[in-house]
Amino acid sequence: MARTVWNSTVGKKTVMAVSGLIMLLYLVVHMIGNLKIFFGAGEFNHYAHWLRTVGEPFMHYEWTLWLVRIVLVAAVVAHAVSAYQLSRRDIRARPTKYVHKKARASYATRTMRWGGIILALFIVWHVLDLTTGTVHSGGFQEGHPYQNVVDTFSTWYGNVIYIVAMLAVGLHVRHGFWSAAQTLGAGSRSRDRALKITADVLALVLTAGFIAVPVGVMTGVVS
Repeated sequence: MARTVWNSTVGKKTVMAVSGLIMLLYLVVHMIGNLKIFFGAGEFNHYAHWLRTVGEPFMHYEWTLWLVRIVLVAAVVAHAVSAYQLSRRDIRARPTKYVHKKARASYATRTMRWGGIILALFIVWHVLDLTTGTVHSGGFQEGHPYQNVVDTFSTWYGNVIYIVAMLAVGLHVRHGFWSAAQTLGAGSRSRDRALKITADVLALVLTAGFIAVPVGVMTGVVS
């Protein structure tokens, strides 16, 4: 049954919707945590340490964090694979392009695929920069996330990469939340307006919230 569901277009769209909502929930929590940087190094570093001790003593050190990471990786892989396969299926079903493009397709709709690729590349860079320190500038300091964040956003390329990626996040969330609602049957004539407003607000808040951190470093508010 699981294989039959996965092989169907509806099944793949459902996987995309559920995995997308999981990642959206993570983004909201992650943004709130990021904003703690405006309360100083002590507050931000303490928050980063707390993430590794969640669930103790029942859970071992970092076990909860690793469970969250595993769920996120599974969601990202499921989302990417289902998106790719749906794209290939769409191309096979329509090997020749339409004579006239869909005039009402939004910019976010037309750029969802490229946005997904940008975000995938960003995630790799972000992990190598602030989690492992592999490509970090200024000397990565284990256990000092506040200083590591300041180091990253003290470089022009760190700001450019992050801000471009966050703009892509906003576009992706705006269209993705709406699509997920329709796929999961939440959309209706009476609720469509509220869903569209919710998608717009979520996209705006997430984009502004994430971009606030590099802007804070650039303006000296965070230093």
